[in-house]
Order: sequence, then structure tokens, then C-alpha cells
Amino acid sequence: MGRIFEVRKSTMFARWDRMAKQFTRVGKDIAIAVKAAGPDPDNNPALRRCIVNAKAVNMPKDRVDAAIKRAMGKDKTDYEEVVYEGYAPHGIAIMVDTATDNTTRTVANVRMHFNKCGGTLGNSGSVAFMFNRVGEFKVKNAGQDLEELELELIDFGLEEIGEDAEGNIIVRAAFTEFGNMSKALEDKGLEVISSELKRIPANTVELSEEQAKEVLELVDRLEQDDDVQQVFHNLK
Repeated sequence: MGRIFEVRKSTMFARWDRMAKQFTRVGKDIAIAVKAAGPDPDNNPALRRCIVNAKAVNMPKDRVDAAIKRAMGKDKTDYEEVVYEGYAPHGIAIMVDTATDNTTRTVANVRMHFNKCGGTLGNSGSVAFMFNRVGEFKVKNAGQDLEELELELIDFGLEEIGEDAEGNIIVRAAFTEFGNMSKALEDKGLEVISSELKRIPANTVELSEEQAKEVLELVDRLEQDDDVQQVFHNLK
């Protein structure tokens, strides 16, 4: 296929440019992964994914190890993953993935962000049908033939393959095949730079520059919230 995946503008993902926020996000992911399947990355694919993502944001190994130890300690924080849905101005659908130890605080903050930016927080299921949940892997391009790699990965849940603006290979797999694809990439010796679960809109909406700014103001506010892990939308 060789499709090129458009890279989002830095203003749309301002939070990820802040190192402290990146580390917090990865730390929460580690806590959730350890709670679910233990502290041994060899037996915990989710934890292996977290460690890969920690390297991608230059999180020091000692901080990764400390996060794993905290997740096993008696004073550990138990995070709950909660998804919120709603609409930004001009009918743009928004999905917000959070990891929180206080859902009352989180829903109040998320609702406040929507209200302040002219959006509306919706009920569960109000916009989820507009998105497809996939596993996305960023793989180092070492000269692989994309068409050949595509054929090799089809049996492991491959949905799309292409390149980003930096020349890295982007592999997308069905959400239910995330583990299979992760193992397949490992078995093939491919260097995975990062791997995430994402919500890809089935269709996108194009707005004027001024209208888009209003939407991105809400996206930025949400992304800066301490409880928010990721924000997805269908703005083109």
C-alpha cells in the first residue's frame, strides 16, 4: 500500500511535548499493566509495551523501574480507566481516555473543559460508534519492503501499513489482534519505537481555520488535564 499517514500538528498534541506529562502518562500505564498481569515484562505484554513507550519519550530506566516498584507497593495508587465522549464546537466528535484514582474529580474536570470551550459532554456510546479502535505500532524503517511486510503481517490482524513523515513504518492492527501483532513484530526482529491503542475516526470533518481553532482549544485543555491519557477527535 505504502500509504502516508499524516502527522498531527504539534498544537493538537501539545501535552506530549511536555516531558513531565509524558512520564506521568507512561507511569500510569505501567501501574495499570502491573496490576493486571504482574511486574515481569517477559510474562506481561502490556508492561513490555509500556517500557517501549517509555524509551520513546526518553524516560530514564531508573524511573521506569521505580514506577514498577510503586505499582507493587502497599501504598500504590489504583487507577481506573474511564472513557468520556462528547462534542466539541461545530459538531466535532471527541473521545477522552482517562486513568484516574477519583472518577468524581475527573468527570467534573472533563465536563468543565467541554463547557468552557462551547462543547457538550455526552453519554457513553454517543460518539464511540464513529471511531474504530486499533493498535498502532511505529516501527523503525530499516529498508523493509512494505508490500512484502504487509503480506507477512496480514495473518496477525494487519489493517493498514504505511509510513509517517519521518520515514518510520506505521502498522495498524485490529484492537482484538493487538497482542498477536505485537508478538509478530517481536518475532520478526523489527524494532518497535512505540505502540499504542488508538481510536481512529471512520470519517473526518473539515472546518474553517477559525472553527478548527475553537475545537483545538478544547483538545488542548483536555490533553493538559492530569487525569487524561489521550484525546481523539474526527477533525480533519
